[in-house]
Amino acid sequence: MSEYRPDKKKVAQSFSAAAEHYDDVAVLQRQTADELLERLSYITIEPQTIVDLGAGTGRNLALLQKRYPHAQLVAVDISPQMLKQAEKRYRHDQGIKRWLPKQKRLQVLAGDAEAIPLADNSVDLIYANLSLQWCDPKRCFSEIFRVLKPQGLLMFTSLGPDTLTELRQAWAEVDTYPHVNLFYDMHDVGDAMTASGLADCVLDMEPYTLSYNDAMSVMRDLKILGARNVNEGRRRGLTGKKLMQKVISSYETFRQADGLPASYEVIFGHAWKLAQSGQCRTDDDSVYIPISEIKRL
Repeated sequence: MSEYRPDKKKVAQSFSAAAEHYDDVAVLQRQTADELLERLSYITIEPQTIVDLGAGTGRNLALLQKRYPHAQLVAVDISPQMLKQAEKRYRHDQGIKRWLPKQKRLQVLAGDAEAIPLADNSVDLIYANLSLQWCDPKRCFSEIFRVLKPQGLLMFTSLGPDTLTELRQAWAEVDTYPHVNLFYDMHDVGDAMTASGLADCVLDMEPYTLSYNDAMSVMRDLKILGARNVNEGRRRGLTGKKLMQKVISSYETFRQADGLPASYEVIFGHAWKLAQSGQCRTDDDSVYIPISEIKRL
């Protein structure tokens, strides 16, 4: 696995700055969130505690609550400003239901997926939509394994290395600095999941394409989303007008009938924390337990 480490302080600052207007341009985020929720509907699970890891502005919290009305929801995000928006959004989405007896209050925690501020074996379901791509896979999946209860489930989406390939190639025509965020390959993600102890890991990739009128609109949306360049080797300082014009001209070579494409390689994944670390499941869903883990009553 290649050593790519995003600047976490920069990530938090970027998303805090983006919190107020994030939902205005979060088209891809809504699409992948809905697809992830649809996939969740095919899995039988009755979670008591659900963590929306990288909850952002909280758009998916009410949807998770509707699907699992008796669960305790916990919103975790690296950006305190995003969490403020999430609380506000959740109160609005819940309406008068939030005053009903037995209605559980939303818990919010500022934290990083590489250091989740929750106890071991405390969560039944972790839902993470387009947040794990900002993390070191080994660290975040180890943390996810730690906080999941036995038989706990992880459902997530992330971004692969072919994301924003048009913008990446346009910048490559200008200089050698990394101007577009780097993301891990699906195989690296899978290896990290398995190494963490997660089991029954399933991964697949779906391409998504958004269309824009011009290259500046692409970059403007990325800025509003908080998805700024957080690469450690990024170019410092402002980009001159001549340089930017070269990027725009290069991007124009990708123009299609419906506009300029912004391609995204979206990785969908899920995995379980088995009841005992030595257990393994087979294709018919049987569970084999090593003799060493069978204790006399």
